Amino acid sequence: MSRPRSQAEYLARLVPPSVAGLNRRSLLAGAAGAGALLGTGLLAGCGDSDSGSGGDAKSVSLGSNQSDPKPKDVVAKVMDGFKTSSGVTVNINTVDHNTFQENINNYLQGKPDDVFTWFAGYRMRFFAAKGLAGDLSDVWGKLDGYSEAFKKASTGDDGKQYFVPASYYPWAVFYRKSVWQQRGYQVPKTLDDLNTLGAQMKKDGLNPIAFADKDGWPAMGTFDILNLRINGYQFHIDLMAGKEAWTSDKVKKVFDTWAGLLPLHQPDSLGRTWQEAAQSLQQKKSGMYLLGLFVGQQFSGADLEDLDFFTFPEVDSTIGAKALDAPIDGYMMARKPKSKDAAEKLLTYLGSKEAADITVKNDPSTLVANSGANTGAYTALQKKAAELVGSATEIAQFLDRDTRPDFASTVMIPALQQFIKDPKDISGLLTSIENQKKSIFTS
Repeated sequence: MSRPRSQAEYLARLVPPSVAGLNRRSLLAGAAGAGALLGTGLLAGCGDSDSGSGGDAKSVSLGSNQSDPKPKDVVAKVMDGFKTSSGVTVNINTVDHNTFQENINNYLQGKPDDVFTWFAGYRMRFFAAKGLAGDLSDVWGKLDGYSEAFKKASTGDDGKQYFVPASYYPWAVFYRKSVWQQRGYQVPKTLDDLNTLGAQMKKDGLNPIAFADKDGWPAMGTFDILNLRINGYQFHIDLMAGKEAWTSDKVKKVFDTWAGLLPLHQPDSLGRTWQEAAQSLQQKKSGMYLLGLFVGQQFSGADLEDLDFFTFPEVDSTIGAKALDAPIDGYMMARKPKSKDAAEKLLTYLGSKEAADITVKNDPSTLVANSGANTGAYTALQKKAAELVGSATEIAQFLDRDTRPDFASTVMIPALQQFIKDPKDISGLLTSIENQKKSIFTS
């Protein structure tokens, strides 16, 4: 595939057409234990599932998965901006990111907040198709600064809009410039170069690759990039859509390659959060880290200025190294918010240049979706990240956004963690994944 010629062209590739029409009858994983969580109010919103467009127009509730300090602070500042401009107060219900994701299905079927944070792609379309999200087509009629491609990424299978994009970020290999300059390290161009570099870092007393998978999703990024590098974008997306066999030699090669890289990864990763792995990079104990741009949340001041990245190196010269993950985050509305007027007013603001400018000013770890924002205030790292996305030939969302949510949660999380724990029986692991895939995708 040729390099995209415009922002619209490359952003359009964020929504894989091959997953658009999949069966969506299965519920999200993790719902079984959600009742107890909902009963305690841990993930219980303020909305009323039986309410309509009325309600208190002076307040609106937001369910947020932005639980880490930096993004939580940015969300608060954006909501303060909305209150200043509208006089409407936002009551923020912040829930741990993983808890929010694992229990989202029960949350939306109960009494969710008026507005909630979520993701573009399959996961947005999944809930829209189930009738668990509000139609935002009227809101989109008031938005400026979005390309048609962003609108497409916000559109359900019925042609209506259900999502307002706020930010996006590429995944890449991050490192500290000062450490590399001190050691004389060079950016690897091939997998062989990466292995050679990792071996040298080990000799120098570093963990070559910081790594964590306590929360289940970070390892998906490693699988994604290896599959994109070894088998190419279309195979990757078809695999996510259930159209390719996990037992194929192509997938086995991905896991064989990954097994060869595991000795370079920080040990005991299943007991470590991504924040802790990022801190090992910040503390100069690890040499590099494959993660999203949000890794910068764990850096500040001179440390943040010292942070740099490169795209994961080439594995197969016929495929190259131009494909990457670049997920979109944003907001959706409950199907029956307590106050529809206030909810739509908030979502219109969240899609505005003003809200994007607040994010740019306060969060150097993401890229804003609204093209009218003052991106001149981007840090050097953000500008480089925007250029990386712009130069990509293909862009995926992320494993748990490009496939069925139940398959990602109930099959892929335990499978990848089992592989990390014991990478010896790859054939048995892939047979298990394939059998479970067939059951889920035909349900």
